Amino acid sequence: MSALPAELWLRLGLFLGLLLALGLAESVWARRTRQVRRRQRWPVNFAIVVIDSLILRLLPAVSAVGAAAWAAQHDWGLLALWPVPGGIAIALSLLALDAAIYLQHRLMHKLPLLWRLHRMHHSDVEIDVSTALRFHPLEILLSMLYKMALVVLLGAPVVAVLSFEILLNGTAMFNHANLRLPPRLDHALRWLLVTPDMHRVHHSWHPRETNSNFGFNLPWWDRLFGTYRAQPRAGHTGMAIGLSGHTDPREVAWLDGMLRMPF
Repeated sequence: MSALPAELWLRLGLFLGLLLALGLAESVWARRTRQVRRRQRWPVNFAIVVIDSLILRLLPAVSAVGAAAWAAQHDWGLLALWPVPGGIAIALSLLALDAAIYLQHRLMHKLPLLWRLHRMHHSDVEIDVSTALRFHPLEILLSMLYKMALVVLLGAPVVAVLSFEILLNGTAMFNHANLRLPPRLDHALRWLLVTPDMHRVHHSWHPRETNSNFGFNLPWWDRLFGTYRAQPRAGHTGMAIGLSGHTDPREVAWLDGMLRMPF
């Protein structure tokens, strides 16, 4: 338990540093012209992440890193049954957790009850670094419980789980950023990392595009399972962002309406 404060400060420092860097980068190298000002969207998106964080901190037993520490203490998980060298265990854990998050994301779109929670994320009328923080508290809680179960099943090392949580948060902010990358760099990065142009397709109004490019970190799962779509049909500057049928500002831009959206 003594490691938790250090973990918290590490993650908070990295989060704030990357948020500031990407926010500044968006101002200089914007991919799309903003139709809605940041001051109209950012306060509610940041309010959501504060609520999400408080809920997880008020439930100290709900922690993927804590689950990894518990599994290690009790020798639980596949990696405890079939030990492998530490570096391989970390690599396998990172790969398995990333694949599991891809699967979770697909289920969020496929199952009606889960989609009711996840659609709050897609209802943002713009997409930028703050959209990466816009998840309903119930979705965040379910996602954490899901990750905890996977961590215990795997017996993933604590360092792997902490690294994955930092990577997941950082890559989500990067690929939601309203950021223009040089075409050659974007093309090359897509083989290693989900880029902003790749993930932006996922936030299109068109259902076929919304149900594509589910990856947050590694792009391989979309290519492997046939959910990869290279570009939006209307182009990145012309595509409509958000959800058709969910345009009422009271629902998509007010905190109380957003929290009630699943119900």
